[in-house]
Amino acid sequence: MSVEGVHALVRRTHEERVLRVLREHGALSRGQIAAKVGLSRTTLSEIAGDLLSRGAVVVIDTDAGLRAGSGRPAELLTLDPSSGRFLGVDLGRRRVRVAVADAAHEVIATGHAAYGPGTGWPERVAVAFDLIDDVGARSGISFRALQGVGVGVAGPRPVEPAVAEAFRERFGAPVIADGSTRFAALAEAVTDVPELHDVLYIRLADGIDGGLVVGGRLVTGGHGVAGEFGHVPAVLPVGGPAGGPVGGRGEPVGGPVGGPDPCRCGRRGCLETVASVPAVLRTCRRRGLAVRTADDLEAALRRGDPVAAAVLDEAAVAVGQVLAAAALVLDPARIVVGGRLTRCWPGVVDRIAATVAERAGARVAGGGDRVVRAARLGDEDGALGAIAVLYRQAPLLAGYH
Repeated sequence: MSVEGVHALVRRTHEERVLRVLREHGALSRGQIAAKVGLSRTTLSEIAGDLLSRGAVVVIDTDAGLRAGSGRPAELLTLDPSSGRFLGVDLGRRRVRVAVADAAHEVIATGHAAYGPGTGWPERVAVAFDLIDDVGARSGISFRALQGVGVGVAGPRPVEPAVAEAFRERFGAPVIADGSTRFAALAEAVTDVPELHDVLYIRLADGIDGGLVVGGRLVTGGHGVAGEFGHVPAVLPVGGPAGGPVGGRGEPVGGPVGGPDPCRCGRRGCLETVASVPAVLRTCRRRGLAVRTADDLEAALRRGDPVAAAVLDEAAVAVGQVLAAAALVLDPARIVVGGRLTRCWPGVVDRIAATVAERAGARVAGGGDRVVRAARLGDEDGALGAIAVLYRQAPLLAGYH
């Protein structure tokens, strides 16, 4: 690291310590902050002045009413609740979601906007910028003092460098970019009670992506593709290459589920061709059920349509097989299943859990402690996870890298 980089890191560390003291103790004078943080008054004065100019902190009063003796009253500084310090962005395949957190680590605003599934990265980023401007205007939030931006993207990794650079240029803040499902995995891990250190997360939506938190760290892998559960083979041969997926007891569970469709990666038989929302809809249509959207599928399931129920069950078994294999290798404390498909039919998660228990055994299934559960954070999980990564990148915060 260069000398300039070292100085910047030291400065950022000092800033984080000042903000942390204000989070914990509320309004304080400069002298009180310097004493608690262990900085000289000169250094503290420089940092406080910079934080004031950027809007991260504000002057709310003086300590005149608290002083026992004479002397000039000291200004009291506190965190500015309208200052966005951390920005999380989830650039999905069809929509972008954002979340903004303040210096107290409280989420103060969220928003979302849609775009077409074939929209290019420059257009997606432009939609995101418009959304962020709109969220700021509606909520009265300033982005002048951003400490970091986390950008999650759906699909193949690593992230296009131009995406991160666009956010860096726009906001003048450090940017962390990675898969949105990885960020979602971290969000589910740190919001569990107690906080978990080994989590396997999978999202069943327009595609299938995943994330791994192992030993308290967000895992990316040697080539940046850890957690690509959607491209694990799910169509196992039964009596030859034309066979279909295999159920929990080894029986075929509907050969047409895998179908003739190639995966977007160019191969055939990937889990994404079996259990993503588009794959499930295609299978339903092949079997005579006219469904075009996830809402149509959900309505059919509420009506008790047997075709919809059978296709969802087969997809859940295929997912459970893949997760059981991963569980035997990684032994996660929790397997979290999220995405639009789980909201079509809550029984999907139960069927996945049963398959994991059957295929991986009681020890991995956790006995009385439920290992497989549904995601709890909803559609904002990727944006919230991006913010969680930013928290843990601060110099004083240990955790996931």
